Amino acid sequence: MMDRRNWLVIAILAVIAFAAWMEVWLIRARNANDDFVGPPRSDYTLNNFTLDALDQEGAYAFSVKGPRMARRGDDGSSYIIQPDYEIIDNGGNTWKGKSESAWIDKDGNVMKLEGAVAMHRVATETVQRVDVLSSDMTITTDPKLKDAQGRPIANAPHRDQRMETAAPTTIFEANSVTHSIGMKADLDLKTTEMLSDVHMISLPGKR
Repeated sequence: MMDRRNWLVIAILAVIAFAAWMEVWLIRARNANDDFVGPPRSDYTLNNFTLDALDQEGAYAFSVKGPRMARRGDDGSSYIIQPDYEIIDNGGNTWKGKSESAWIDKDGNVMKLEGAVAMHRVATETVQRVDVLSSDMTITTDPKLKDAQGRPIANAPHRDQRMETAAPTTIFEANSVTHSIGMKADLDLKTTEMLSDVHMISLPGKR
């Protein structure tokens, strides 16, 4: 027969095992509750919509249309399915494009284009058309210039507009086609950085 000491050891081990089992069960339940399933809960949704977005100073920021948009109530961001969008750079040039979906922050300063992305700069008398094919691209517009007290300067242009992606990218210009893995472009400075595995095809006779 087991003495009292052995029974006490068994009881203690049983309590420890039960406590460990409860901890694992609680962790699993907590993780299950934290899983995000389905689309974000929204304040409202729009179908077959057109949206003209203005910045905090009332200046035109961008326009977008699509079959469906959901605005999130927790952070004011918007999720758009199959967006057809238009932005204007500081040179007054129009860029138009499409993607599979898009996320836009509350202030309209960040637009994340998800899935396949196809965009182009509209040709004018002063600039030629440029086409960009890529995926999962982020377009960022810095807030307007501020004075020494941190107040936005009236009628001041945006400081910078950038496009960035880590995905394979192809840029078609009048006389060249460039392929790369990853791309950073500054729409205001009119500079483009191809990040890696760059391959360019020159088309000198093409207009």
